[in-house]
Amino acid sequence: MRLKNKVAVVTGGGSGIGEGISIELAKEGAKVVVTDIDEKSAEEVAIKIKNNGGVAEYFKLDVTNSENIHLVTEKVKEIFGLIDIWVNSAGISIITPFFNHTEELWDLTMDINLKGQFLCCKEAIKQMLENGGGSIINMSSQSGKVGTNNYQAYCASKFGVIGLTQSLSKEFAQNGIRVNSICPGVVNTPMWEKQTADYGKKRNIEPDKVMDYFREKIPAKRLGTVEDIAKLVVYLASDDSSYITGQALNVNGGDFMS
Repeated sequence: MRLKNKVAVVTGGGSGIGEGISIELAKEGAKVVVTDIDEKSAEEVAIKIKNNGGVAEYFKLDVTNSENIHLVTEKVKEIFGLIDIWVNSAGISIITPFFNHTEELWDLTMDINLKGQFLCCKEAIKQMLENGGGSIINMSSQSGKVGTNNYQAYCASKFGVIGLTQSLSKEFAQNGIRVNSICPGVVNTPMWEKQTADYGKKRNIEPDKVMDYFREKIPAKRLGTVEDIAKLVVYLASDDSSYITGQALNVNGGDFMS
C-alpha cells in the first residue's frame, strides 16, 4: 500500500490506460478520483474500484475547459483533501495523411493532448504547492520521441508533452513537486482498436494483421499491456521514485530506445 490515503486524480480514467491506472492506484491505497469526458464510463470505473474495496469518486471532466477543471479540483479538495497525485491520461489519436489532416483535427488534438495537460497541471500544482509537494505523471508516447508519418498533430502534441514535463519539473522541483512523463509503445486498447484500419491502410496491411505486425517488430515480441503502464505510474507516484523528475520513460518492449 505505497499510496495509502494519497489523493489521486486521473484524467481519461473511464477506459483504456486511464482505467487501468485508476484501478492500480486504488489497489495501492490511494483515494482515486476518476475523471472522463464520458461521465458514465468514469462512474463505472469508480464503482469497480469501490466493489473491490477501494476508495473512489468520479466526475465528468473536459480537459480543454479551464473552468471545468478548476471546479472539479475544488470538489476533490472538499471531498478528499489536497491533491497528491495527478495523472494526465486523457487523449486522442487519429491517423490520417498530411493533406487530409485538417486544421480542425490539428486544433482538437492539440487542445486535448497538450493544452489539456497544461491546464490540468496548473490546477494540480496549485494544490500541491499548498500541500507541500506531489507527483504529476503526464502521458506522452513513443510518438513523442520519434515522429511517424500520417500522425502529424499527435506526434507534435506528444513531443510537446515532454517539453511541458521538463519545464514544470525544473520550476517546481524545489517545492517537492515531481513531474514525469511516460512514453508507451503500442498498447492494445480501445483507442488502438479504432485505428487499426487507418494504420493498415498506411502500411498496406489488412486491419486484422496490424497487431501481429507490431508483435513481430517489437523485440519483446508482445504488445504492451495496460498493467505495464499502470505499474510504472504507481512507482512514479510513490516515494520510491523521490529522486526522479523531468523524465520521459519508455515502456515499449525495446521497440525504440532514446
